[in-house]
Amino acid sequence: MKVNKEELRGDYGEISLTPESLDDLWHLKYIIEPGDTVFSLTFRTLESATDKLRPEKVDKKPVRLGIRAESLEFHKFSNRLRIKGTIVSGVDVGMYHTLNIEPFSELSIIKHWKPDQIERIRDAVEAARIPEIEIVTIEEGEAVIGYLRQYGVEEVAHIRRASSGKMEGVDIRQEFYAEVAAHLKHAEKVKTFVIAGPGFVKDEFVKYLKNNVKDVADKILVEETSSIGSSGFQEVLRRGAIERVAMEMRISREARLIERLMVEIATDGKATYGYEQTRRAVEYGAVEALLIADETLRNFREKGMVEMERMMKEVERSRGKVVVFSTEFEPGQRLEKLGGIAALLRFKVGE
Repeated sequence: MKVNKEELRGDYGEISLTPESLDDLWHLKYIIEPGDTVFSLTFRTLESATDKLRPEKVDKKPVRLGIRAESLEFHKFSNRLRIKGTIVSGVDVGMYHTLNIEPFSELSIIKHWKPDQIERIRDAVEAARIPEIEIVTIEEGEAVIGYLRQYGVEEVAHIRRASSGKMEGVDIRQEFYAEVAAHLKHAEKVKTFVIAGPGFVKDEFVKYLKNNVKDVADKILVEETSSIGSSGFQEVLRRGAIERVAMEMRISREARLIERLMVEIATDGKATYGYEQTRRAVEYGAVEALLIADETLRNFREKGMVEMERMMKEVERSRGKVVVFSTEFEPGQRLEKLGGIAALLRFKVGE
């Protein structure tokens, strides 16, 4: 996600954004609410006066419109977020229109912003800045390294070197592997290193990493490709490895939390679930982590239930964390079955 402009007075104002991926469109689904004003470039038929009895077909023209959002639909298979509402600025004010937001479509949102919505934007921006996945394509004597960005793979290093034999007692292949490994930056921030290439070299490089660079070796995924460089990157993407890694990272974090929650509940430990019980725990300042299903949060907001916003602010004020679960995945679906809201506690709240 890219932030183009931010003009806020208190919690009200405009933020201009450019979503850069399907993930960003998913974030927007939970940022934009009914009643928000959303501006974007769209296409609309502009009528013009004509003296012809049978007017010619009128093409749709690009125009920037502002609409008051009424409903949103996230189409993950067509990479599109549809925002429906009434035009409040531009041509045909008062008429109904749908904004189709796709990756790299600029839009501006004017609203009263909630802390978790601002935080969601910050997280999306940070995800675009720091590469969570680094791809190393390697073969005999050559390696090309790239960062996975939300717009594709950015090549950051290209190493060529003799990689076999010995020179003055030095194993040249090991020296080659050491040079490639030295380019694996952000090791503490990168979630997964994809090691790809043809033949045995990638497997030997993985063995080198396991013996010498443990912080990288613990995060390795190996893929077979027929080439290296840009074509090798594309092979990795086509095989769906990145989608698996990204999904696993999110599911893994949420699964750990839900498993901890279920253990605490089963042992009558430091956890609670359901709206009333969780609200009571928040009032006592007992909440370490407030867990909310995204659909539950959206439903609360659509019904104008401000108590949920107060609970979230109170948890953050007491240095707890708020985690919004995706109901696209199994952990979020399990949370929904518990009422869509639960909490891990610092201490048990008495009856």
